[in-house]
Amino acid sequence: MGTNHSHAPATPSRSHVKRLAIALSITATIFVAEVFGSILTGSLALLIDAAHMLTDVLGLSVALVAAHLMTRPTTAKRTWGFARAEVLAALGQAIVLLGVGVFVFVEGIQRLFAPPEIASGELIIFGAIGLAANIASIIVLLGDRSTNFNLRAAFLEVVNDALGSVAVIVSAIIIGLTGFYQADAIVAMLIGTLIIPRTLKLLRETISVLLETTPAGLDLDEVRAHILQLPRVLEVHDLHASRVASNLPVITAHVVIEESCFRDGSAPKLLDDLQSCVASHFSVSIEHSTFQLEPAAHSEHEDAVHR
Repeated sequence: MGTNHSHAPATPSRSHVKRLAIALSITATIFVAEVFGSILTGSLALLIDAAHMLTDVLGLSVALVAAHLMTRPTTAKRTWGFARAEVLAALGQAIVLLGVGVFVFVEGIQRLFAPPEIASGELIIFGAIGLAANIASIIVLLGDRSTNFNLRAAFLEVVNDALGSVAVIVSAIIIGLTGFYQADAIVAMLIGTLIIPRTLKLLRETISVLLETTPAGLDLDEVRAHILQLPRVLEVHDLHASRVASNLPVITAHVVIEESCFRDGSAPKLLDDLQSCVASHFSVSIEHSTFQLEPAAHSEHEDAVHR
């Protein structure tokens, strides 16, 4: 059995954790302000943007917690540490997002036919506050946005929020100039269209990880063919690939090699070639790989189901 041991996830730096904490503080503060503003103005658009902001608070919280959990060592009980916690939290967030998205359209349609009065002046003020906070969060995360998965996701969250704040301001201006109160419901549903696609994508990705689906972009037939091209490899079976977490793909396989490899000492070199193959030759780089090297005669000792 051969295993690549150089795959440990990178420990987040203090700078990463600090940036996430600052962005989370800003977003949480504006969430509270927007809830208060939606009650004061009666705006559905502002309330939905606040709900959108709440999902970002949850997302940033998950990112911050994940950054801390990544520093915990693995144990005999938790051999992957807390990597899967990220997936479970994301699944919960997706379910909340879907509920918000459905509420947006149900409430928005009702308000198209019976729109309440909206305090457009106050709505502009709260929209502008939200936009300013989102811009501040974007600046905080801008420098490290490509460093790791959590920071990339957090950056996209606040950019999406900025668009929602712009939409709130636009609806307030339309209401103030024309008295067209339905603009609030229309903008709310437009914000909902930003939420639902992201929700479905997040649901699909998290469920795929939990079902241990082959990582997107990785063709196992191509992997198998590439491994079979290596010298002295005879067969590949029990080939499996999945993700432990969003940024931790893994692959395992039984590789049948010439029996002489075990006698002439070339098996370790072949193992290095196998691990290098899956780490560098495909669109999904898999640094955690486990290969069981077998002589052809070993198949007699395996259950046929697993060949």
